[in-house]
Amino acid sequence: MASFLERIKASVSMRPVEKTVTLPNGDVLSFYSTPITLAERAKARKAAKPEDSTDFAMQLFALKATDEVGNRLINQSDLLTMRNSLPGDVVESILLPLLESSEEGDTDMKSPEEGSSEGQGTASGAKAVSGPGKNAK
Repeated sequence: MASFLERIKASVSMRPVEKTVTLPNGDVLSFYSTPITLAERAKARKAAKPEDSTDFAMQLFALKATDEVGNRLINQSDLLTMRNSLPGDVVESILLPLLESSEEGDTDMKSPEEGSSEGQGTASGAKAVSGPGKNAK
């Protein structure tokens, strides 16, 4: 019989999910992310400025946003450029899909009878994808 922790791990998908954002000029930006773990959240919180929720979200984005093969899209110097060169509402619209999926995934556990939901969309339009999608470290 599977252990308690094994049953919990088997009930969730850690596969990358595609997220899309429509930019002000109408272009569509896509990135991929796996669900945010507590360890990743703590790492982003530690790297962020205290009491700055936007910086926290930007740190999470740097940790989690990847291309379709799992390469990170943003580094620390890119975060500084985003903060200083782009309108706040544009930056926040890029960060929002990552945070929305995180909030949904934090509380949405499947019962064993429901099976896997991989490949199904979420309320934010994200869908699970298969592929190599391991985050670079």
